[in-house]
This record gives sequence, C-alpha cells and structure tokens, in this order.
Amino acid sequence: MAALDATRQRNPLLGVNRMKLGIFGTNGKGAAQTLVLEAYRPTWKASVDTARLADALGFEAVLAYARWKGYIAGETAHPSGITLDPFTWCAGIAQATRHLSVIATSHAPTMHPVTAAKQCATIDIIADGRFALNVVGGWNKPELEMFGAAMAEHDARYDHLEEWLRIIQRLWREEAEFDHEGRFFKVRRGSSMPKPLQQPGPPIINAGGSDRGQRFACEHADICFLILRSEDTAKIAAQIADYKEMAKRDYGREVQVWTYAYCVQRATRGEAEAYLHHYSIEMEDAPSLDAWTAGVGSQTGILKSPEAARAFRQRFAAGAGGSALIGTAGDIAARLEELSDAGLDGVLLTWVDFVDGLHRFAEVMPLLEARGLRTAFDPNP
Repeated sequence: MAALDATRQRNPLLGVNRMKLGIFGTNGKGAAQTLVLEAYRPTWKASVDTARLADALGFEAVLAYARWKGYIAGETAHPSGITLDPFTWCAGIAQATRHLSVIATSHAPTMHPVTAAKQCATIDIIADGRFALNVVGGWNKPELEMFGAAMAEHDARYDHLEEWLRIIQRLWREEAEFDHEGRFFKVRRGSSMPKPLQQPGPPIINAGGSDRGQRFACEHADICFLILRSEDTAKIAAQIADYKEMAKRDYGREVQVWTYAYCVQRATRGEAEAYLHHYSIEMEDAPSLDAWTAGVGSQTGILKSPEAARAFRQRFAAGAGGSALIGTAGDIAARLEELSDAGLDGVLLTWVDFVDGLHRFAEVMPLLEARGLRTAFDPNP
C-alpha cells in the first residue's frame, strides 16, 4: 500500500492537516441564491483569481460542479445554469496553480466511462498528480432529459454509477486490453493510455446521502461528502462516526468525511449576521428558490415535508443547503475546531463574493494553525 500511496503524495487531499479546506462552485455561480450585485460570476479571470488566492493560502482543493441546465425552466440565461465545463476548467486551473487539488464532477449518464477515464488521466498529468474525481449518479431530471437518459429509480442510479466507475478504474490500472459486458455497458478491447500519474488512480469523491448512497461512498470513495443534518456538535459527531464506522466495518476501508459550508466573516458577529440576512432573505433569488423547491429539491429526497422545505429555503439561499460559518475570524476558527473534534476531515467553503471572502479568510488561517488544525504553509517551497 505504501508503494501505491507514493504516487499520490503530490495530492494535498491526502495530506496531514486535520482540517482540510477547499472552495466550491467557482466554475459556476457559487452556492448562494441571491440577487446582490456583488454575487460571484464565473468568468475565467474570476476562476483563476479565486483559485490562486486559495492556493496561496494553502487550501487543499477547488471543486468544480457539473451543471447542464438552470433551475428555472425556459430561462436559459439564469445564473444557476451558467456553468463552465468542470473537466476543461480543471485542466486550466491546474496550470494556474501550484498546490491545491483540482476536482472535476461527472454525472455518469452524461459521459461514457472510456471518455471519462481518458480525460481524468490527462488532467492528472497536467496537474502533476493533483487531480480527483467527484462521481455523481445523476439526479436532475431536466438535465438528464437533454442527454436522452431516463431518470432511473434511485438505487439503480447507483448500480449504473458503480459499473461506470469500475470500468474507469480498470482503464486507469490495467495495461492489457479487456472486454466488459455488464448491465449498463459493453466495452470491447478496452484500453486507455497514458495512465494517471496517481495509482491506483486519482482519489474518488462521492456525496451519498441515502442508505444506498452511503454504502456506495463507503465502498468506493476516498472522500465522502455529507450534508450535516444538525448544528449540534454531538449529533454531527454521531453522523460522521456512523459513516466512518460503516466504511471500516463493512468494507475494511478508512475514508475522509467532508461537508460544505457558506462563510460570512465580518469584524463582529452582528455584522456577519446582518449581511447573511441581507443577501439570503432580503435579496433572495425567489424565482430560482421556488423552482428549486418544486423541482430539483423534490427529486433529491432532501425535502420530505412542507415544513422541511420552508426550513431549508433560507439555508439553500445562503449556500446550497450547506452548514453555516458565521461571525468573526475567531468565531469561524472555533467552529472549525468543533467540527474537527466531531470527526470532520474537511470543508468546502463558499462565499457570496469569493475574492472578498478569501481575503478575509486569510485572518482565519493562523488561528487554525494555533489550534493545531493545520500546519504552517509556505506558498514558495
């Protein structure tokens, strides 16, 4: 195992920091559903600027999500649907950065595994072993319909994703050609060269929330993403422990558990809470939120009742349903320490304005080092 791990030593996702950090969604509009003028927009300059800021701070990752269609039917120019392709975007960001891992997201029904294997290997070579793949079974019906892909039953999506991923991993690892004939794919004399720099392949990431999804993540993913169901630290610890124990007990694997969080940092907690209220309530993107609740939200299974939908609305407006990091630099550092003590290994962060947010977050980094959550980072080793 040590020899295999040596090929992954450039990937900071597998590094030693107790609390790893990343940014999320900068190939698109980010996570906030808001109409404020300062909201992030995915220009190439903004993509590079934010990635380089995170890279200079020592962040471990930037994750590009996959989005093919916005939330509001017929409004093709709505910001929720303006998203740069995650694979080509990650290749470009890899060239613009030196340290952080670039993570591309693929919805399995939208890409053949032979194509995905080749693109991932190419980006891993461009990134000098800093690539990772976030795999998704596909859950947004309007998007899948564009590809002529039927919206499969929930567990069947994971059966498809599992076969898709196994083919990719064989293409990454095996020198000889192989045939594959399964339930979803037929491959004749499959081969892909060159291989990724990382062996047995780049790290795999998955955000399984259902029982079937969690089992898939525990069996196949190196990093498991979850939405924290509570802000109570004891309940968070139990949720994370259940995930890690399942991976170890049922599959003999050690996994990292990450979440994502919207960050609002100001000089005082009161100022931070006031800005949160301003952008997520006073300036919410109501049509987009309504469309998400009626369509995408109902399909994910997150919202099981009208009460749950109402409770989740502001959290989704604030940051796509993520957890909250609100207050001063000290407040945020303290909360990250609580989450680390609860067993969390990493957080993907979002801001309304990523450039402003990352500049402010520079004040948090030495506090995390002082708390033993991170080691000092030298941007010019």
